Amino acid sequence: MARAERVMPGGVSSPVRAFRAVGGTPLVLRSGAGAEFEDVDGKRYIDFVCSWGPLILGHAHPEILRAITETAARGTSFGAPCEQEIELAEYLTSSYPGLEQVRFVSSGTEATMSAIRVARGATGRDRIIKFSGCYHGHADHLLVAAGSGLVTFGRPSSAGVPEAFIRETIVLPLDDEQRLTDLLRRDGDKIAAVIIEPVPANNGLLLQRPEFLATLRRETARAGTILIFDEVISGFRLARGGAAELFGITPDLATFGKIIGGGLPVGAFGGRRDLMRHLAPLGGVYQAGTLSGNAVAMAAGLAALRTLERENGWRRLDETGRQLEQLLTPVLARAPYSAQLVRAGSLFWMSLQDGAAPRSAEAIDPAAAERYRPLFHALLDGGIALAPSAFEAGFLSLAHTPAHLERLRDALAAAFAASGGAA
Repeated sequence: MARAERVMPGGVSSPVRAFRAVGGTPLVLRSGAGAEFEDVDGKRYIDFVCSWGPLILGHAHPEILRAITETAARGTSFGAPCEQEIELAEYLTSSYPGLEQVRFVSSGTEATMSAIRVARGATGRDRIIKFSGCYHGHADHLLVAAGSGLVTFGRPSSAGVPEAFIRETIVLPLDDEQRLTDLLRRDGDKIAAVIIEPVPANNGLLLQRPEFLATLRRETARAGTILIFDEVISGFRLARGGAAELFGITPDLATFGKIIGGGLPVGAFGGRRDLMRHLAPLGGVYQAGTLSGNAVAMAAGLAALRTLERENGWRRLDETGRQLEQLLTPVLARAPYSAQLVRAGSLFWMSLQDGAAPRSAEAIDPAAAERYRPLFHALLDGGIALAPSAFEAGFLSLAHTPAHLERLRDALAAAFAASGGAA
């Protein structure tokens, strides 16, 4: 890490990896296999981060490695349409509700940024709505924090973002139908899009009531406002058709990433054909990318999705999540503070605060972060790798076995016992 910090800001290529939220020195990793990885010092850990979600089959899965090596042997990038790109587009559009056309990019940030541009181009409107507690990548107009009052125009939550860039971004709280309805019925004709993580998983796991999402769908349709589901995390993880399938709600546009690249850099956005026709070369909304639709990433994503389908992966992942919940719930009940497991399929999060699990960012207790720091390090010392942040979700893969889950349970119980709770 000392070498890394000399040549990279904070020694990392993405901020949360730097351990600033939990303290200590980040791990530098050397290899991974299945549900485990090894650091450069030779210590092995059970991985519940899974590269922040993409590794739904685990590390170095043979089907993905085969797809990568066979494709790379024929060329890594063409800057032109390739067969794997077309096949993956066919798979996505046949799987996700309402997805008629899709365009590939190289990151989730590009996907959300481009989807919003399409919505603005299609509607001729400028304003967008996002929800506090939902993360949509680091495009300037999406790096916004919620303010006070009924409706607040966002303020930048990052240096380097001019307020003028996000002046057309409105922030609402999650889980509040009345504010949402009031705004859309008053100003809906000025709002191009509402973007939401249907399963918010970047600021805790803030599971939403189906009624809230149904209201969102009804009111955006009434206002002629484009509804965008950001399924970069939930897409092809919670179900083949993502959260849209689970909730029975079809958005106008959706964004994807992570799993559809099999662990390689990828993103995608898509939706109804009448909206996607606004994209160049058919329409006036410009978007491009040199490595978009890269053959190797497309092949890896296809391998991951086909393996999930062949091995009944989504049912198995949900069952693994249920097993984890059964194992951890009694341990969390004996914690030295209020704690509960929040789960959606193979996504999980430990809510370390009093009361019901939060459904909005405003309901999160900042004290939970203080409780998480020593817990994180106790688990890490025990060979269990969770996210180095109290408010990031954990991920399960098909490579996680009952033995891996039991080790997490035992390490968690030992950590609580060492901190004064009952074992």
